Amino acid sequence: MPQNNKKFGLLGRNISYSFSKKYFTEKFYNGLFEDTIYENFDIQSLEEFPTILKNNPDLKGMNVTIPYKETIIPYLDTLSEKAYKIGAVNVIRFTKKGNLKGYNSDWYGFMKSLKPLLQPHHRKALILGTGGAAKGVAFALEQLGIFYTYVSREADKTSIDYNKINSTTFENYHIIINCTPVGTSPNTAEFPPIPYEFFTNNHIAFDLIYNPEETAFLKKAKEKGAMIKNGYEMLVFQAEKAWKIWNK
Repeated sequence: MPQNNKKFGLLGRNISYSFSKKYFTEKFYNGLFEDTIYENFDIQSLEEFPTILKNNPDLKGMNVTIPYKETIIPYLDTLSEKAYKIGAVNVIRFTKKGNLKGYNSDWYGFMKSLKPLLQPHHRKALILGTGGAAKGVAFALEQLGIFYTYVSREADKTSIDYNKINSTTFENYHIIINCTPVGTSPNTAEFPPIPYEFFTNNHIAFDLIYNPEETAFLKKAKEKGAMIKNGYEMLVFQAEKAWKIWNK
């Protein structure tokens, strides 16, 4: 067994609920990685990030979650080509030279999770939200040849606002993806403000949230016959991709 521990971790804010710590702790235990640990770094500001690096010289890699997937970039030395194109990072690899390189595995996890659900009429998608996770989803849709439109609380050059969504929208867009935190436990009664009555059995409702397993967004879409999927499988795929990146 190596003498030095290998430490990995999750960087985010209010992340006690997080999937990653439980997933990787179980992975390390089951895989007999006795020298390997995973830790949550729950910080209120990225100004604390350099202190984390200083106090944890055994760090080999990190995951990054809300709200730091975009703002972490200036703290990194280099980006992978895909992370640069996406403009968001959810994986950091500590290179042998001690540099920090940013990657994005969200797009891969989402693409692998969505692909089995797709039918020929699934050609357009609405992405609810415009943050780092939404950018990874958009990149995956591009790889799949699916046109997408962002939806935001305020319309701008790159997105429409929620008030613009109507029956015609649902006739043209058959994939609706919630990339916002709305509906996450404990606020399980909340849901994005879209007209759910226009969902049909031709629609896919995909929620990046995995806790609760079935959000109000998914329940309301399912009531109208839509195919639904939460973010758990996506997280597993992106986590395994992160593990491969760390062990390059």
